[in-house]
Amino acid sequence: MPIESSDEPAEPMQRNNSRAGLRIRTGAATTAGSAAGTTRRAFIQAGSLLAGAALAAGAVRPARAAESWYGTWGAAPAGPAPAGYMNFSNQTLRLIVHASIGGTLARVRLSNELGGTPVQVGAAWLGLSASGASLVAGSNRQLRFGGNAGTTLAAGAALLSDPLDIAIPAQANLALSLYLPGSVQAATLHDAAYQTSYVSAAGNYASSQAMAIQRSLYSWPFLTEIDIGTTRAGATLVALGDSQTDGVYSTGNANRRWPDYLARRLQTETGSGALAVGVVNRGISGNRLLGDADNTPLAGKDAIERFDRDVLATSGVRFLVVLIGINDIIFSSSPNAALADQITAGYLRLIARARTRGIRVLGATLLPFEGYTWYSAARDSVRQRVNAWIRTSGAFDAVVDFDAAVRDPGRPTRLLPARDGGDHLHPNDPGYEAMAYAVPLGLLAY
Repeated sequence: MPIESSDEPAEPMQRNNSRAGLRIRTGAATTAGSAAGTTRRAFIQAGSLLAGAALAAGAVRPARAAESWYGTWGAAPAGPAPAGYMNFSNQTLRLIVHASIGGTLARVRLSNELGGTPVQVGAAWLGLSASGASLVAGSNRQLRFGGNAGTTLAAGAALLSDPLDIAIPAQANLALSLYLPGSVQAATLHDAAYQTSYVSAAGNYASSQAMAIQRSLYSWPFLTEIDIGTTRAGATLVALGDSQTDGVYSTGNANRRWPDYLARRLQTETGSGALAVGVVNRGISGNRLLGDADNTPLAGKDAIERFDRDVLATSGVRFLVVLIGINDIIFSSSPNAALADQITAGYLRLIARARTRGIRVLGATLLPFEGYTWYSAARDSVRQRVNAWIRTSGAFDAVVDFDAAVRDPGRPTRLLPARDGGDHLHPNDPGYEAMAYAVPLGLLAY
């Protein structure tokens, strides 16, 4: 089983990058990460399901066995963050996320993959978010790691919690509380969360329903995935992409990225008992398909390099939507047919690796961007050449035509004004919703 101040978020940071290796630990055990095809790429893979203890309702007891685990929420980590960007000392983080599917067992994946020093976690609790930093009364449950209440995130490693008995409804807002007793720099984080989270005043508030707040966060440090365990058949869909999947220009704290809209469709149109498909968003603002962006560590490793960690290591992954490549085009100094061929060759690499795991791969057409700062006719010609290949090559298992969903019929090189977030590259909320409705749900049968 693989593991792996206002409502407006701050702009992502862009600084020099460095590389770190990766290990994944389940509870107290450690498995060495391996590189597949490149010494720079870290590969996470878990062995068997955890059998550790969980704390529920204030008492330690064994968690019930789950036949399968599926991602209900996820974000792609990046870094290392620049020195001084995100520091904590004897404080509690309350990280707010939005579940896609529900269940009665959960586990959490924490990451220090891009960090160069260990991070001590004094306590970790998972509950239902009520409003702000407050929790739904009685919902908070303590997480354990190899049976222990605290843990250490080793440098370059990710860590999976023990299974936890907790009732999580579909589409619930969750709150992960992490008490960090020492002085910590969060080197590993997802920068553009478009969701407000909270940092406490000094002290351990992890078990508390409310907490004294020192400041707000608009990033997700350390947290990369929450899984649901179940005996029911299910699946996970991973959305692999850049800022257009990350949700740039969507409304903050409203879960209006296109994967969020898709997750709601799966609940309302199929019925919660008919199609249990969790949706995990692995978009990173600024991310590219073919190479890392210069001096932008929080834009993440390129999609080919991070594929094993962010796709193959996601619990229960059966479906993949690939929407990436526009940044390769926009920031290219030589936009030509050769670049289009390089992008399609990159897609073929992703497809081949996904199919080794039996993952159905949906290719998404690239969105129009005339009017954006870096638009040119040559760059748009590359985009259209790539889109023609996506539509006609037969390389993908299916095609999702996001381009057709958001373009202006009268001027198809531009976003429809009613679906334009304002910069002519990123959709607004109605644009992201239209993208979600362009995904045929019949493709997600399992």
